[in-house]
Amino acid sequence: MSRVILDIETIGKNFDDLDKKSQEYLLQFAQDKKEKEEIKDRLALYPFTGEIVAIGLLNPDTNKGVMYYQNNKKGKEIFQEKGIKFETGSEKEILKNFWEDIRSYQQIITFNGRGFDAPFLHLRSALLKIRPTKNLMPYRYDYKIHCDLMEQLTFYSATRKFNLDFYTRSFGIKSPKDDGVDGSQVGELYKKGKYKEIARYCVRDLQATRELYEYWEKYLKLE
Repeated sequence: MSRVILDIETIGKNFDDLDKKSQEYLLQFAQDKKEKEEIKDRLALYPFTGEIVAIGLLNPDTNKGVMYYQNNKKGKEIFQEKGIKFETGSEKEILKNFWEDIRSYQQIITFNGRGFDAPFLHLRSALLKIRPTKNLMPYRYDYKIHCDLMEQLTFYSATRKFNLDFYTRSFGIKSPKDDGVDGSQVGELYKKGKYKEIARYCVRDLQATRELYEYWEKYLKLE
């Protein structure tokens, strides 16, 4: 079976750039200034108030892959690093590349992909008028099509959810956060023009997900 690990990185839009009605809708239940700021800080979590700045694919069998990422239109750049091909483009370009690549794989492996990555990819693509080549949200209880490790490690929400950092540390796997970057910093890194740092962080997430998948497959996988 051909399989691939998927991960994305996102940033939020500038709140002040949203139209007045959208701003009012998002803030309607905020009780004070602190809650308003918290809402503004969470814009990267939703496809209608955020965008994708990196999409990574990693083949767990060959440990080779591709990283598509935005560099704020500073010119096309393609390079290789430790078996990963890095390629820049606009959000629309990297989404088109992603859908072309993903179509040939039979199984998708993610961490919280059903709760975040997959719906985000589908909805951002729709907003940019890109037709998906594959359904990333198939039947929930068949890991053979989409193996979401968050679902597997919680037995489909029967137990508490933890983040990727917590699971990797618990199972003795190197955390992708050990190099000093986590998802909450992606927006700031993008503003500072540190596009390659975002892409490399996304690669570390892919590698950690691969090791977590191997651990799950060896000790927890139930036929």
